[in-house]
Amino acid sequence: MFLAVVLILLSGGPLVIALASLSGHGHRWVDILAQFVGPALVAATLLVGAALLLRSKVAVGVTGLVLATVIAAGSPQWLPTRGWAAKEPGFTLYFANLYVGNDDVETIARSVEDANADIVVLIEIGDGVRPGLDRVLADYPYRTSTPRVEGGAGPSTMLIASRWPLTPRPIELTHMFAVAAEVETPSGPVTIGGIHLTRPWPFQYQWAQIIQTQGLLEWRKGVEGPLVLAGDFNSVSSARIGRMIRSEGGLIAAPGWPGTWPSFLPAWAGMTIDQVYRTPDIALTRRRVGRDNGSDHRPVVVRMVRSAGTPAA
Repeated sequence: MFLAVVLILLSGGPLVIALASLSGHGHRWVDILAQFVGPALVAATLLVGAALLLRSKVAVGVTGLVLATVIAAGSPQWLPTRGWAAKEPGFTLYFANLYVGNDDVETIARSVEDANADIVVLIEIGDGVRPGLDRVLADYPYRTSTPRVEGGAGPSTMLIASRWPLTPRPIELTHMFAVAAEVETPSGPVTIGGIHLTRPWPFQYQWAQIIQTQGLLEWRKGVEGPLVLAGDFNSVSSARIGRMIRSEGGLIAAPGWPGTWPSFLPAWAGMTIDQVYRTPDIALTRRRVGRDNGSDHRPVVVRMVRSAGTPAA
């Protein structure tokens, strides 16, 4: 009986996180809690398993209800619509936050090679990796990058590389780093954006991410046709920033499981703060985490194609 009570009390943690996510409230405390729905799912599942081992009907009922609530809270990020794919060639995109202090060029190159992507988006490219980019991107002759800029963790650049021709697009956003290009894919021209939002409160002032996202959404209004935003948004897609991008930007997130951060945890226990958002005229056929690249973030690899019913460019 005592252990059953302990399990019920412990289930309060995942329940609070789930309710914070379901509330849709934008307060900073609520938003921070909403980021942890992924770990809450793991905790709630373990609690249900423990209750089953105890054979306590009450504990099983309570922990099972909590697990169902967590699943409901996380479903917007884990089970978004994928769209109906047109029967035509698509393209694969690899995104990675390399971490500015990561200088392991060979490990990064192997990760990119393993993905066999058509488009590569990299952020936080530190000074230790920049001289080795030709090794990392040997199969990607078309590239555009940002100037070297000073960041919180050190100087870095961002880039988009492609197997196909691309045209750089201006994307100058206040207080944030971004790079953009229009890539000539088999699905027609697609605008690709590489994005890096700041960390959330309490690491930054509470409006920082909101201001950055508002600027990004304003830029998005000027983009016609298919758009894909790949980046470290420092937010799960079901929390405040993700809701802004989905509701105000009309974009759809790729599924957020397995998680991308932190990489020292198993992917099934992590949080997905590295996102790929797309417009509805693009369908997603596959999403996975990529091979380790030496960063504290796991890379994301997605396969996309023009949505069925969307006219070809």
